[in-house]
Amino acid sequence: MPPASLRKDAARNRQKIIDVARRLVEEGTPIQLNDVARAASVGVATVYRHFPTPEALLETVATPGIEALIAHAERALRGDDPWTALSDYLHAGTAAVVADASLSPVFAAPVDALSHITVLKQRLNEVFAQLLHDAHAAGSADPSVTEADLLPLMCGVVHAATVHSPTSAEDRSAAARRYLAITLEGLRTAPRSP
Repeated sequence: MPPASLRKDAARNRQKIIDVARRLVEEGTPIQLNDVARAASVGVATVYRHFPTPEALLETVATPGIEALIAHAERALRGDDPWTALSDYLHAGTAAVVADASLSPVFAAPVDALSHITVLKQRLNEVFAQLLHDAHAAGSADPSVTEADLLPLMCGVVHAATVHSPTSAEDRSAAARRYLAITLEGLRTAPRSP
């Protein structure tokens, strides 16, 4: 989120830097601030003024994706069926991480460069925990499965879809949906007999 007081030219330069960083992340190229400056046709000092570290720039690139996941999870919480809410959120989260290469490294980072990323990640964890709790309370999710169980499983789904699937984005997305469906079958409790 850009500071509100940026001049138009500074805001334009900031966006150029973010756009270059997004392209590098999508290509799988590590973010080096000097390379970003060169590709964005701005001075190195300009890049460092906006983003003191590559991690800060990467987190800025990932921010819209994290915000979208939070919004999706909050909408899911308002749904009528806790299992559908949890399942839809997990599908949306998996799809987002498969599609947006900036999300995985930001989620996996042991320390956040930007304080607002810490706040966003905490909120996402809270809403996810509530979705799982609601599915447990409704009897639709295995009560022995915890957040600590699901997070590495979701990472595994993304990893499997990214590493072991054909290279097109559509194929990776399809593989992620399939692997997640298999995982969700293991999470779901068996329907109760009437």
